[in-house]
Amino acid sequence: MDSLLDFSGQVALITGAGSGFGRLLSKGLAERGCKLVISDIDPKGLAETVANLSDYADNVIAQHCDVAKEADCKAMVDSAMDKFGRVDIGVNNAGIAHSMAPMHTLDEATIDKQMDVNVKGVMFGMKHQIEVMLKQGSGHILNVSSLAGLGGAPKGAAYSAAKHAVIGLTKTAAIEYARKGIRANSICPFYTPTNILNIDGQISEEGITQLAVGCPMKRLATPQEIVNAMLLVLSPGNTYMTGQSIALDGGVTAW
Repeated sequence: MDSLLDFSGQVALITGAGSGFGRLLSKGLAERGCKLVISDIDPKGLAETVANLSDYADNVIAQHCDVAKEADCKAMVDSAMDKFGRVDIGVNNAGIAHSMAPMHTLDEATIDKQMDVNVKGVMFGMKHQIEVMLKQGSGHILNVSSLAGLGGAPKGAAYSAAKHAVIGLTKTAAIEYARKGIRANSICPFYTPTNILNIDGQISEEGITQLAVGCPMKRLATPQEIVNAMLLVLSPGNTYMTGQSIALDGGVTAW
């Protein structure tokens, strides 16, 4: 195996592993020798991911996690330490969107849910991952933000605010812990056809075509394309990158 993608001996925590990026990344890391603690709030989706990882069952722990609850995030780290004795990678991937609506129509419950899952969920994950990484003297955190975290997102104000916060947390952690051997980066994907996009039924041929109009490539990424980039960012050889928010957007931010 190419050393740049050899994760043998490493331990990764992945939230939101019941579908989408989390499921694909779990498989990609497991195939490359990584031990995993994966979680999701959806038991059915998580069970399907576990079934896809049957060849690596001895190196996989799966558990329920509501990332909005700090105790659940801590329990993932505790499980990793109990079975594997370390945490090398933390991927804070779990997230939700909200139905598209003008900012002045958003209600408090919608805003609170975005902050609970998309912001607190990342911060709680980082908090307990970093605590272990400090003792080890090494670690890499990868947070999943969004292109909506780099710019405005019309009719997606609460989601955009939450994803901007993810980038702020990422950059702050990168600066705070750089000298402690801990790195933090985030990815910022453009629209990608995963479950999170389907909140308004946009995973249809017509919906995808309409969304792709704003992309220079005139297409959306496949989920695997995004996960391939995640693997490259997490590469054991990629040791000097920290504090970056990487747009995976088919050229949108190049306009």
